[in-house]
Formats: sequence, structure tokens, C-alpha cells
Amino acid sequence: MQFPLLHTERLSLIEIKQDHLNDLFQIFSNPEVTRFYNLLPFKEPKDAQKFIDWYQSRFTEGLAIRWGIALKGEQSIIGTIGFNNYTKHHRANIGYDLQKEYWNNGYITEALKAIISYGFKELEINRIEAEVMSGNESSEKALHKMNFTKEGVLREWMFWNSKYYDMIMYSLLKRET
Repeated sequence: MQFPLLHTERLSLIEIKQDHLNDLFQIFSNPEVTRFYNLLPFKEPKDAQKFIDWYQSRFTEGLAIRWGIALKGEQSIIGTIGFNNYTKHHRANIGYDLQKEYWNNGYITEALKAIISYGFKELEINRIEAEVMSGNESSEKALHKMNFTKEGVLREWMFWNSKYYDMIMYSLLKRET
């Protein structure tokens, strides 16, 4: 399958390639970006290389897709967004991140609209899930804008960095769009 490119009014959602290694390193080396990500900040470029390799192999296997978020007309990426996995049960888990200097501009909401539409129409997904770490109000706000339903709290669901965290489960069904 050829990697799908998606476009919005202000963004291009593009395939993440080797050329984006430094962009990814810059994004994921910021502890404020990774704070709610269950991921320690990248320490060296090889961490970004592992990210690229993992998502490329998952795409090749038909299990996940991750786009780079670029401002329209640019090739450097300011974030990533995608389906971390999709299953034979027509279900997918969504994830996203953005370089701090681009926060609060509506870019994630804009990118979410594009990939949600793609997921429901092209990937034949019926249910999109989002697991949000307790305290990540910006992520919850973006999901609310997209009409995701808060299903509940998975108490102490994640153990990370020597601490348990609650995760809030959100979902959006195809028939709700």
C-alpha cells in the first residue's frame, strides 16, 4: 500500500522519512512534549531513528500508520499523528504530539479531522479510541472538539517512571460522525 498523504487548510500530513530525524529528535527531546506520552525524552538521534523504523515496519505490516504534521508548503514536521494500531475488529487507537511552540493553534484538531475521516472511510475503522493520561487537559479538549465520548477512567492503568497513572478512555464511533 502506498503511504497516503492528507491535506487540510493549513497542514500536510506526510510520510515520516529519514529526512525528519532531526525534527523528531527536536519534538521528542522536549520533556514537556513527552510528559503525557509514556515516553522518556529522546537523548540522542538514534532514539528518533527507532521511532521512524518502528512506525515504518508497522505500516508495512498493515498494523499502524503515523503521519508527520507539516505546515502546508513545508517539508519539516512539527508533530506526528496517527493510528498506533488498527485491528481486524475495525478498531484503532489514536495518538498525536506537537512541538511546544505550535501548541494552542488548533493544529491537532485540524489534523484529527483529517485522519478520523480517513480512518472511517479508507481503513474501514468503526471505533477510534484514545487513552489520555490523567491531567492532560489539552488532549482531552481536542477530543471533546471532535465529539469523542469519555467512557471512563482506567484507574492506575499505566506504570511509568516509577508511578501509577490513571488513563481516561475516549472513543468515537463511525456512526457518530
